[in-house]
Amino acid sequence: MAMDLNTLLNATAECLLFSALGLVAFVIAIFLVQWLLPFSLRKEMEEDQNVAVGIVLGAMILGIAHIIATAIAGG
Repeated sequence: MAMDLNTLLNATAECLLFSALGLVAFVIAIFLVQWLLPFSLRKEMEEDQNVAVGIVLGAMILGIAHIIATAIAGG
C-alpha cells in the first residue's frame, strides 16, 4: 500500500508540532518544579551529592514525560 506524499507530509508536520509542544510543556513543568521546591536542586545534587534528590527528580521527570506523552497520544 502506497501512501501519497500529501498524507506523509501532513503526518510529519503533526509529529513535529506535537513533539515541539511536548518539549515546551516538559520544560515548563521542570521550571515549575524547581520554582516550587524550597531548596536548590542543583546545589543538592552537585555540591551535597544527595543521591536521593536525584532519584526523586528522575522519577518526577519520568512521570511528567509519561503524562505529556499520554496527552499527546490522546489516550
